Amino acid sequence: MLDASARSTTVLDVKGLQAWYNESHILHGVDLDVGEGEVVTLLGRNGAGKTTTLKAIMGIVGKRSGSVAFNGQEMIRLPIERIARLGVALCPEERAIFASLTVKENLFLPPQIARTGGMSIERIYALFPNLRERLSSGGGKLSGGEQQMLAIARILRTGARFLMLDEPTEGLAPVIIEQIGRTIAELKREGFTILLVEQNFRFASTLADRFFVMEHGRIIDTFASAELDGRMGMLHEALGV
Repeated sequence: MLDASARSTTVLDVKGLQAWYNESHILHGVDLDVGEGEVVTLLGRNGAGKTTTLKAIMGIVGKRSGSVAFNGQEMIRLPIERIARLGVALCPEERAIFASLTVKENLFLPPQIARTGGMSIERIYALFPNLRERLSSGGGKLSGGEQQMLAIARILRTGARFLMLDEPTEGLAPVIIEQIGRTIAELKREGFTILLVEQNFRFASTLADRFFVMEHGRIIDTFASAELDGRMGMLHEALGV
């Protein structure tokens, strides 16, 4: 495991996170941390609790307990809107694009919430040139890849600097997956911090600084990208990769 002293300042520190949906107990004491400017990937089979972990950090599960600290501030009892104003954002797997609104309306709908302001619209168009070409198109008429670009772009415009991306390549064509990968790499170079849930292990392995492996609502292993080759046997057994 990578020595904590060798990593950047911890931005997100999760300890003993428990989460429930109604009476279903999903997370059983999740511990993870994310350093400033890192890309950290959460791995696990379907049903391991990866998406629930992101939602529990954001405060959109039925009940949660434990500790979720962001830049030293405890968030476990904060409402979603307060968490968002700290610069934390979740891009859900279903993307949540408004089908009846145009690309431009979708893009400008959320307010800028961070004190530093959001990413400029020209910079967003540079990252996602497809969006500039589809500004007047309805959200429901976009391809899956264009919807994913719009979902990420909408978050960037708000000013969030800690991004949680849930399965951003799900169902996308290889050429779009490559574009999403380049975008994530560029955001990392610009200092964004990213917690990524991704079933496409080959995609995630080229981007992540560290990996956390989940099983049955718990973290069962964590390692740095430099240790990846030595962990492939475990990953084959745990994930079937």
